Amino acid sequence: MARTQSNFRCTECGWTTLKWVGRCGECQAWGTVVDNAENAASARAVAPIRVSAARAAKPITEVTAEEVTHWPSGIAEFDRVLGGGIVPGAAILLSGEPGVGKSTLLLEVASRAASSGQRVLYVSAEESVNQVRMRAARTGALQPSLCLAAEVDLAVILGQIDEVAPQLVIVDSVQTVSSSLIDGLAGGPAQVREVAATLIRVAKDRGLPVLLVGHVTKDGTIAGPRLLEHLVDVVCQFEGDRQTSLRFIRAHKNRFGPTDEVGCFEMTGDGIAEVADPSGLFLSHARTPVSGTCVTIAIEGRRALPVEVQALIVASNAPQPRRVVNGVDGSRVAMLLAVLERRAGLALSGFDVYVSTVGGIKLTEPGADLAIALAIASAFRDKAFPVTLAAVGEISLAGEIRPASSARQRLAEGGRLGFSDILDSGASHLREALRRAFARSTAERVEIPEF
Repeated sequence: MARTQSNFRCTECGWTTLKWVGRCGECQAWGTVVDNAENAASARAVAPIRVSAARAAKPITEVTAEEVTHWPSGIAEFDRVLGGGIVPGAAILLSGEPGVGKSTLLLEVASRAASSGQRVLYVSAEESVNQVRMRAARTGALQPSLCLAAEVDLAVILGQIDEVAPQLVIVDSVQTVSSSLIDGLAGGPAQVREVAATLIRVAKDRGLPVLLVGHVTKDGTIAGPRLLEHLVDVVCQFEGDRQTSLRFIRAHKNRFGPTDEVGCFEMTGDGIAEVADPSGLFLSHARTPVSGTCVTIAIEGRRALPVEVQALIVASNAPQPRRVVNGVDGSRVAMLLAVLERRAGLALSGFDVYVSTVGGIKLTEPGADLAIALAIASAFRDKAFPVTLAAVGEISLAGEIRPASSARQRLAEGGRLGFSDILDSGASHLREALRRAFARSTAERVEIPEF
């Protein structure tokens, strides 16, 4: 029998099928399955073009490199994430959950840029001009050189750019803008590709920085085709819990700077405010010794932040005691409970265990293992550690304490904030770390039973 050839292919992941479907069976993207035969025919029809001398390829050693210059946006925390500021001609994509504060942040960026003499065009495809003006009045972002437009058509937005001749363009959002040249509703893969590619081409041709707001899906990924993230120069994620006022902005992709910086903001009634030193946000206000608490020095990007971990142990008669966590990984806590019981002799299987962080921050790094284990042991023994004690280290299944990354930076930050006694990998085993910690909490030596 003759071999059947697949005629349709997904442009996102390469999945092939014998017939056309609206949704890819592999990556689940809509509108990305195209006729493979037509693509092959169009590829064969392309003829080579003679390259001019000005565009001819040359050795890399003969290419003159132009240093990338950043101009500050006026918001230091945002500039920190971008690598020093906004680069002319850069395409920046800012994504985040609904209501996290993306529009508020970018309106503040537009206001600061306008106050420094830049001409800014803010295009809102989701709100009316009056709504944006009301928010600007509330946050103090009214500037005469800040121009507002409420448009959803790509051609009209390009006309606004020609008319205003701005030095910064903000489009909120890319999923709500559509082009009349492409079939489909706004937000579809084809529409998002066309809108983003056109705006990025304008940014590169004119040296005009463009900031795009992107929606996210239920699982937190940017809505639309993956090509959108490849086209832009910078991809930033705006994160935060709606129950707290703290917000973080991180760069997942940055062609002009590092991707390990974190910007910290606080949502207030007057808009969004920078938090230059968030060291005290994740510690309890009552700095008195309380059992079940321990401080760790966590690394967020390039910042070292003290985070207080709290634990509560309650006797339980249920066949399966509860394990409730907030701000830490539940599976990691379950592993630490098993290590504490098997390697340190703490019988925790008959108790409900509650573990939480202060301030709503999420600890994902393994360097917080030792602080979590000490907080649980302190709650179990009902003995408080001194407020000058902090713990940093990763705990293995064998009970060994491994050093955490950026140990020197953690120690320096802990010393600056008054944590003079830091337990780390110097205590090679969990039993030894518990002995040292409890020896500091009481005058007498506390015996940890051997197994």
